[in-house]
Amino acid sequence: MNNSGLVGLAGHQVLAAEILGGRRVGIRIDDETLSFFDPSSRELLRVRPNPLTREEVRGLWGLRPAGPPPRPRVEPVRVQRRVSAVGTVMVCRQTVSLGRPYAGQTVTVHVSDTTITVELAGQVRAIRRTTDVPVRNVKANRPHKVSDVV
Repeated sequence: MNNSGLVGLAGHQVLAAEILGGRRVGIRIDDETLSFFDPSSRELLRVRPNPLTREEVRGLWGLRPAGPPPRPRVEPVRVQRRVSAVGTVMVCRQTVSLGRPYAGQTVTVHVSDTTITVELAGQVRAIRRTTDVPVRNVKANRPHKVSDVV
């Protein structure tokens, strides 16, 4: 893997993500997906759609049997959200109401299998999780830069 976060597979350039740039990763090739994982712990890092055909996969050098599928991280995932004008944030397609006094603030949210925990100005609120959708965005609804506003 090179420093730009791109992995070359049989002439294809597959976007792994900038966060993986410069890091040694293993790639599990399934029919529909490419799973990027840490080779030492087999922790799942990223999943992307598989752009390769079966013939292209057979043409790759140095393939080994896949072994067990990588597992996702066990500890809660930490994300950031910006509170909307009406005082809500959305995490994993679940809307969490925090109140209008927090509108416009950036909050840290810890997402586990059963709870969503929000850190608010020295307080911690725990909300029961009602969805099973995985975290897709670590930072969502960031404040606009001056150059973004027309």
